[in-house]
Amino acid sequence: MNDPVRRNDYRINDRVAFDNGTGEFAMPIAVADRSTFIMKTYLHLLGAILLFTGIEAAIFSTDLAARISSVFIGGRAWLLVLGAFVLVSWGATHIANSAGSLGAQYLALGVFVVAEALIFVPLLFIANQFFPGVIQSAALCTLVGFAGLTLVVYGTRKDFSFLRSILMWGGIAAFVAIVAAVVFGFELGVFFSVAMIALAGGAILYDTSNILHHYPEDRYVGAALALFASVAMMFYYVLRLLMQLRR
Repeated sequence: MNDPVRRNDYRINDRVAFDNGTGEFAMPIAVADRSTFIMKTYLHLLGAILLFTGIEAAIFSTDLAARISSVFIGGRAWLLVLGAFVLVSWGATHIANSAGSLGAQYLALGVFVVAEALIFVPLLFIANQFFPGVIQSAALCTLVGFAGLTLVVYGTRKDFSFLRSILMWGGIAAFVAIVAAVVFGFELGVFFSVAMIALAGGAILYDTSNILHHYPEDRYVGAALALFASVAMMFYYVLRLLMQLRR
């Protein structure tokens, strides 16, 4: 869902040239020559998922998960968490997509994964305590959905960059709904979870299309961060939906 390097872009012969801020333009490599870039991106995505899993395993191996969950479950503190998460997400994505240093890009990816892991703790804690097996089911559903959407992009070679405006406004609407739910105390039900899963699916199409067509070859860390954010959002709301359906 996160936008690739869009500092100033110009379409030349149906391809995007990225202005790096110096007046020079770097053309993205052709689709046929992107195999190395794509492989690096998905290896970093796998690394981010493994790091996320390792952090969650470490947290749940102690009583830290219960402590974190007790602070945020059922309280308005979620509003602060969501606000902080948006800021961390924006900052990490901006650094990963604009920093000249590869180390800074890795730092942004790492910070974002840690932030995601902490945001997930309360939901995973409830799922683990009251809905046995639902985490594994949600992970499997997310994997199947991600694989299917990825095949759509690589099979059709279609450019899904037109989804950017839809995802932007959908994300704003979702955030407003979440804030309103926290402030006014109403519950976001099954239909909201379904809508968010659809939004996450659109984000995966968009990010995968950008990986195939638009990202410069030196931004595989930023591309992995964007895709990880979309996959994590899908997993979160698939898990939430399955929990709602089991109640």
